[in-house]
Parts: sequence; structure tokens; C-alpha cells
Amino acid sequence: MESISTQQAPNPVGSYPHARRVGNLLFLSGIGPRAAGTDASDPHVPGLTLDKNGNFLEFDFAAQVHQVMANVTAVLQVSGVGWQDVVDVTVFLTHMRRDFHTFNRIYAEYMAPLEPKPCRTTVEVTALPTAIAIEIKCIAVIPERMI
Repeated sequence: MESISTQQAPNPVGSYPHARRVGNLLFLSGIGPRAAGTDASDPHVPGLTLDKNGNFLEFDFAAQVHQVMANVTAVLQVSGVGWQDVVDVTVFLTHMRRDFHTFNRIYAEYMAPLEPKPCRTTVEVTALPTAIAIEIKCIAVIPERMI
């Protein structure tokens, strides 16, 4: 078993790695759209500006989707795999009605070149640990050449 962490993605908000390799499987922890290298005390989220009371001044969900995809991509790459190796994706949204269509459209763009595409489950949650609207976790199969 091997734990994997990288500065190419936001720091986890708890005591856990970005990913864990077990045999030929790679399990990614939930990853949000905070900028790479930041942690919960520096919550820079692309497309999100909050006032001093935590109220939204700017909210761009599409920017969050692109950033979370970049963050997951970074963890996959540092682990030696890519989206083509992902077999299962779980997506957490804080507002399904508002954000699902946008997420689905952008996700489809990233997945377009892949066949077969990974399985996916999308669920709505009441909150995520920081002021974000999306989080993704996934499972990948590590190619035999890398085992």
C-alpha cells in the first residue's frame, strides 16, 4: 500500500492523502476546486469570492468544475495514471438543480475522448467541508506496466 500526495492539488482539509494505491487499484480521496497548493485556511476557489461574513459576492460554478477536474487530473498524473484508467467517479454537488446541467456538460467535454467511459454517480449533499459547490472522488485501475 502506498499513500500519494502532491502540491499540484489543494491540500486535504483533514488527515488523509490525496490517493492511496492498493494492489492494482488507486483510490482518490474527495478533491474539491480549491487552487493547487492551498489549504482550508487559504480557501482560494476559482470563480468564488466571499465577503467577510461568508456571503457570495461572485459565484461561477463552471470555473469550479474546471478547477476540480484539473485537481483530479493532477493527482491521477502524479500517481502514474490518467482519466483513461478511471473506472468509477463519485461527484458531490451542493445544489443539484442549479449545477447538474453545467457539470454534466463540462464533464462530457473532458470524457469525450475516452472509451469506455468510467461509471459515475452524482449526489447532492447539504454541505462540503469548505465553501465549495463540488467535490469528486474516483477509483482507477493501475495499468500492468506500472505494477
